[in-house]
Amino acid sequence: MARKTDHGEEVIQPNVFMRIGLFFKQIIDELRKVVTPTGKQLFWWSLAAFIFVALLMVCVTAMDYGLGQLAFLIFG
Repeated sequence: MARKTDHGEEVIQPNVFMRIGLFFKQIIDELRKVVTPTGKQLFWWSLAAFIFVALLMVCVTAMDYGLGQLAFLIFG
């Protein structure tokens, strides 16, 4: 399937199988750029994620308790 550009040139678009192949090639190219963290980096990033989740749990629990108490005061 061909289409024309603004300059009148014909550009052939790849078929579906060529596009799928290109997609997987791009995935492999991106995966080659991935850098595995060291053990120390993995530990600190895991600790940071754990602390962040724990703080979110505390915030949600406090909001749930506070709003529950407020609803109890309003509606008895």
